[in-house]
Amino acid sequence: MWKFGKSNQEKIEKLEATEGLNTQSDEPSSSENSLAKRISFVVILLVVSFYLLGVYWSVEPALMDIKDNDAYLNSGQDKQLIVGYTTVAATEKVARKLLDKNGGFLSNDVLPPSLFLDNIPAWEFGVLVQVRDMASSLRNDMSRSQSQSLENDALKEAEPLFNNDHAAWIWPAAEGKFQKGIERLADFRRNLMIVDQPKDQFYARADNLNAWLELVNKRLGGLSQRLSASVGQDRLNTDLSGDSAAEQSTVTSNRVSVKTPWLEIDDTFYEARGACWALIHMLKAIQVDFAPVLEKKNAQASLAQIVRELEATQESMWSPVVLNGGGFGLVANHSLVMANYISRANAGLIDLRELLTKG
Repeated sequence: MWKFGKSNQEKIEKLEATEGLNTQSDEPSSSENSLAKRISFVVILLVVSFYLLGVYWSVEPALMDIKDNDAYLNSGQDKQLIVGYTTVAATEKVARKLLDKNGGFLSNDVLPPSLFLDNIPAWEFGVLVQVRDMASSLRNDMSRSQSQSLENDALKEAEPLFNNDHAAWIWPAAEGKFQKGIERLADFRRNLMIVDQPKDQFYARADNLNAWLELVNKRLGGLSQRLSASVGQDRLNTDLSGDSAAEQSTVTSNRVSVKTPWLEIDDTFYEARGACWALIHMLKAIQVDFAPVLEKKNAQASLAQIVRELEATQESMWSPVVLNGGGFGLVANHSLVMANYISRANAGLIDLRELLTKG
């Protein structure tokens, strides 16, 4: 009996010891599970926060009012328009919006959530290209009376500042260069208001306007072609059309297959959307500063129609993604819709340029 009792006692002690070990082993397992839950919660919170912040930053700016009361000088009972003020001020506003919109300038950000955004940086690039073209036209055409005249000092500094690498984030950062370019544009705009010692001038002539419209014509033509290539096209090579003596560096096929890569379709769409957004403001400013020229050429309606076509490109997107259906397929193709509006605006620009070149 004693041996039996002792044997049972030993079994009980071993069982208690085993339960104690199990209890001790459960404690770190429970803490580890708690830590894992906390880490998972933080990760989920960060992902949701970055997603919501990315959505907020991806909201495109609305169209702005380009009217500016400072564009007029009070002269007795009449107000005298400062020619060129509205165009330069509109370019400033467009460029400044790149820096102070939701999230600021995102193209050169290297941290989340902007690191994972591509639509709004593409939009920014479309706007930036139009600012660069206008700064170039201001420097080389609109501020110069003749081809041999001296270029404006402020615009000579502004143009290269806008042509810096838009993706640069280490010193000098892109935003700093663009801000200096905006300040130089503001200097030129303020100098236009000096009437007693007119040093800086803006020449609203048909040839100056035509030079800028030629740049716009090429930009819109290129965007229209890229948008149309979203579904893939086989095109005839027309590179040398119109000149029987024309040559090119290397021989190319008579047929060219063009298709926008799948991952670049939405980037091209938003780049075109940004370019049209910027052009709307600049063309409205042109309507003000070049009003006498447009009236003489009877071209006011033509320019107004171009603005209307471009405004149609800014309609709200109800789809969360840029759809890329076939031309006559069941699913919409947003790129082809955008290309349609841009092509019609571009055709209007061609007609407008013809009107400007006629006497």
